[in-house]
Amino acid sequence: MHYTASPFAPRRRKTRVVRVGDVAIGGNQPVRVQSMTTTDTLDTAGTADQVERLAAAGCEIARITAPSRKEAENLAAIRAELFRRGVRIPLVADIHYTPGAALIAAEHVEKVRINPGNYADKKKFEVRDYSDAEYAEEVEHAAERFRPLVRRLRELGRALRIGTNHGSLADRILNRYGDTPRGMVESALEFLDVCEDENYTDVVFSMKASNAQVAIQAYRLLAARLEERNPGEPGYPFHVGVTEAGDGEDGRIKSAIGIGALLEDGLGDTIRVSLTEDPVKEVPVAAALARRAEAHWARGAPAPDPGAPFADDPYSHRRRTTRAVGALGGANPVRVELALGAVPADPRAAAAALARSLAEVREVACEGLCFDVHDVPDQARLAELGAALRARALDLPIAVRAESRLAVACAAGASRLVVAVGALIEDAELAAVARAAVSARVPVEWELRGALADIPALADRALAASRSGGLDDFAISVDAPLAVHAARAAAARLRARGAADVPIVLRHRRHPEADETDDLLDLAVDLGAPLCDGIGDAVVLDGFADAGRATDLAYRVLQGARLRTTRTEFISCPSCGRTLFDLEETTARIKARTSHLVGLKIAVMGCIVNGPGEMADADFGYVGSGPGTVNLFVGHECVERHVPAAEATDRLVALIQRHGRWVDPPSASAD
Repeated sequence: MHYTASPFAPRRRKTRVVRVGDVAIGGNQPVRVQSMTTTDTLDTAGTADQVERLAAAGCEIARITAPSRKEAENLAAIRAELFRRGVRIPLVADIHYTPGAALIAAEHVEKVRINPGNYADKKKFEVRDYSDAEYAEEVEHAAERFRPLVRRLRELGRALRIGTNHGSLADRILNRYGDTPRGMVESALEFLDVCEDENYTDVVFSMKASNAQVAIQAYRLLAARLEERNPGEPGYPFHVGVTEAGDGEDGRIKSAIGIGALLEDGLGDTIRVSLTEDPVKEVPVAAALARRAEAHWARGAPAPDPGAPFADDPYSHRRRTTRAVGALGGANPVRVELALGAVPADPRAAAAALARSLAEVREVACEGLCFDVHDVPDQARLAELGAALRARALDLPIAVRAESRLAVACAAGASRLVVAVGALIEDAELAAVARAAVSARVPVEWELRGALADIPALADRALAASRSGGLDDFAISVDAPLAVHAARAAAARLRARGAADVPIVLRHRRHPEADETDDLLDLAVDLGAPLCDGIGDAVVLDGFADAGRATDLAYRVLQGARLRTTRTEFISCPSCGRTLFDLEETTARIKARTSHLVGLKIAVMGCIVNGPGEMADADFGYVGSGPGTVNLFVGHECVERHVPAAEATDRLVALIQRHGRWVDPPSASAD
């Protein structure tokens, strides 16, 4: 199965065009940016206000929830109010559980989104064995409930999104396939069968999950399955997103990892970034990710042929099995290191500043440093810097990046040599580095520096130099445009050459003039996408003035990619008109009480309709059940119902305590 034209160069997936009112999705159209309102759909003026603000911010399609017939009917009033204001933006009705509301909404909006997991099925989390006949009967029941909507959408010329969510699959899907990417895809294809049976093709798909790895795998698998159904033909467009991503930097990082990785695969025709914030704040993040993808697709970079796939199975996650090179690779967790550029002129002052900065992030630790050495005086100052750091209880391994001739002289004083492999560097120089490293018992990181198409040949040169010098302790990194594809090309070439166990270091260099928001997204994609592919034994951040901030960001990326957990994970929905409390304020309050519980997953969901399912793999859940009341969950089990909102945070903490998952925060322990 193939999900992309090439995993080794950015190529946009070929899709048909689906029109949503005046906005076209897919084909050669730009990646469309959309968002969703958080207002009560019965509040006509308030919803129109928010849609108007979204449109002014650059949102091209706006989604509005229609949880019942009343809200679906009021979409007509919202549309009329927007027309009165001169706001022309396609509207999408968001439907869960209510086929009747979907039919009403279709009369008033340009597109209807349905969730195949709950459009025709009641969610009971029931465990049972289905015979083939029983399974087929339930599929047919769902099809017959769905068919009237398909026919009406076709008659009206409206579009449809079949939007599968990882946490709200139908019981029959869960029992046959589990809550897996395959289950998500099968759920969507059952509904596509009905559409195609009715000769209706104005369909867009989404495969959302709060786990970026799962989202990536599901979209890839869907692309491959659709290609199998119609080989060589343009497929259905994809709406790409990571659901319940949360807020702040964590929400942006998790969204960028999932959405950005898929766009690097060429998958994605419209995107929505789901943040637990004012929806207007989602728009610039989505727009930045779209710009990045379109720029990469426009490059037309030739795809290298590394001679092997980069992974055994791109539809599941498994970290590459690598040899241990010191603390790098093997069974070690993905390391976090910082590249700090030139050796400072005043080592003692630099050590003091570095210690202060790293002390600001006590919950995570930098695990190594790298400095650029250009001459002999640099070597002397680097030794002085190491001593000054040790005097401040920062006994960190210090790698040295140097050109090949100088690296030979630096070998004895480095924890690792970082040496470029590029067009202007002779093979004999690389072999000399390898011999010096063996003599000094120091590992080497060969930094492949060149164009994407050059990466396989550069990897060959690094392997040849290592063999020539008798060097076994070495790793590979890449310094190339299109970092995600370059990392894959390096991993694939190592496999092709029988060196699949060589560790790979992922490096991100911040340009000094880079926009901070754009760089945050670039960082998340360039590191997070390979990590989700199983590639990466260390991440190194380069060019950041604040060492503590850089260290913190690296760990946030590792957590967003589900590679290393160092803090509480909050799975919070972005709010919508179904939400029964102020989600942003409530999430902030719960975070203030529980953010020290490392490794715990807490879901904060706005409503009872979809919350219990969509929070998927959370350990504990806080879900709105009615005006002023909350249900508390342990996993998928509701253990306390209709808790007054004023008591709910305290009751959640007590629930965590009863299940043995609570520890006192550091400040409380100190008191």
